[in-house]
Amino acid sequence: MNLNWPLMENNITVEDLSVLIEFLKTNPRLTQSDNVLAFEKEWSEWLGVRYSVFVNSGASANLITMAVLKHLYGLGEIIVPTLTWVSDIATVLQNGFDPVFVDINPRNLCMNDAQVISKLTQKTKAVFITHVQGFNGLTDRLLRILEEKEIPLIEDVCESHGATFQGKKLGAFGLMSNFSFYFAHHLSTIEGGMVCTNDEKIYETLRMLRSHGMVRETINQDIKKKYIYGHSDLSPDFIFAYPAYNVRNTEIGAVLGRNQLKRLDKNNAKRKKNFELFLKNLDPKKYRTDFDLNGSCNYAFNLVINEPNPEFRDKVESAMRNVGVEFRRGSSGGGNQLRQPYLQNIVPDKACEKYPEIEHIHFYGYYIGNYPDLEKRKIIEFCDLLNRL
Repeated sequence: MNLNWPLMENNITVEDLSVLIEFLKTNPRLTQSDNVLAFEKEWSEWLGVRYSVFVNSGASANLITMAVLKHLYGLGEIIVPTLTWVSDIATVLQNGFDPVFVDINPRNLCMNDAQVISKLTQKTKAVFITHVQGFNGLTDRLLRILEEKEIPLIEDVCESHGATFQGKKLGAFGLMSNFSFYFAHHLSTIEGGMVCTNDEKIYETLRMLRSHGMVRETINQDIKKKYIYGHSDLSPDFIFAYPAYNVRNTEIGAVLGRNQLKRLDKNNAKRKKNFELFLKNLDPKKYRTDFDLNGSCNYAFNLVINEPNPEFRDKVESAMRNVGVEFRRGSSGGGNQLRQPYLQNIVPDKACEKYPEIEHIHFYGYYIGNYPDLEKRKIIEFCDLLNRL
C-alpha cells in the first residue's frame, strides 16, 4: 500500500495561477500597491477587525507585532507557550523582552490557561498565545483576567485560519493577531503573513515598521504633520520614525491571497470533516482522540501516542514511511522549544523537563497533512493501519 500523502497538496491551484497570469498580462506594478490594500481590507472584513497589514511572512508578522509592543508599551515579560513556532519566541528575544514559559493543555495543545494566569505579574507586558494547528486556546477565564489586569493578549493564528471561540474568529480577540500564509497553511500566498488589530495607533505604527520605519507609510495626516513640522531639516519623503525593517509583500502575493480567500470557508469545512473522520477511526486505546474540537479548524491531523513507548513509536514512524505518509514529530515547530539550541544560556539546563505535557508531544506526537482534496478512503485505510500496529 502506498498512500502518497504529503503534508500539503494542491494548495495553490490552477485557478489561482490563471488569475495571477491574467493579472501579469496587464503589465502591472508588482511591488506593494492596490492589490495589497484590497487584500488587507478583504481579510479584515472576513476576520471581523478594523485593520490588517500584509507582510512577507508569519515570522515577520511576529517581528513587527513585538516591535510595536516594545515601542508603545515598553519592555518586560511576555508569557509564551512551549509548543509554538520558533519565531514567536525568537521575536520576543529579538525585541528585548523576557520570555516566561508555560506548559500546554493536552486536549488542544495550546497554553494551559491556569498556568498562564498563575504567572501573571506586574512585569507582564503581554500574553502571546499560539492557537496550535487549528485548535482554539482561549477560555472565558483567561480573557476575563487579562481584561481585569489590563494585560494585552497577542494571538498567533498562523495555523488556525477560521477557527473560532464562542462563534467569533480567533484573531479578533487580541490587541494584535498574526497570521501566516505559508504554502502548508489554510490559505497560501506562497510566503506571506498578516498583522491584525482594532487599534488605529497600532495600525499606523505597523505600517511604518513594515517599511523601514518611514513616516510616509502612515495614512494618518496628523501623524505625518507632526513628524514633518518637528523635523523641518528633513525631506518629508524620508523621515524614519523607527529603526525598523523591510517586510513588505508584493502584488503577486496579494492577488493569490484575494483569490484564495473566496474559497477559504468552503475548504475549511472539508478540513473539519476530515479531522473528525480521522479521530473517529483511530483506536482510542493506542492514540489520543479526546481533543477539544469546539471551534477548531485544523489544517493538520494530530497523531499522539497515548503511552510513552519508544518501541511502539518506532513502529508507528516506520509504518508511516513505508506507506508514503509524510509527518513531522513533535507537532508544531518541532516540539518542546526549551530543547532548542537557540535557547541555550537563556533558560536553565533541563528546564524542558519541567513541562511534562509538551515533553510527551515532543517525543510521541506528530502532525500529518489535512487538505481539502484528501481522499476519505486514505484516511480510513491509514487509521486501519495504525490500529493494527
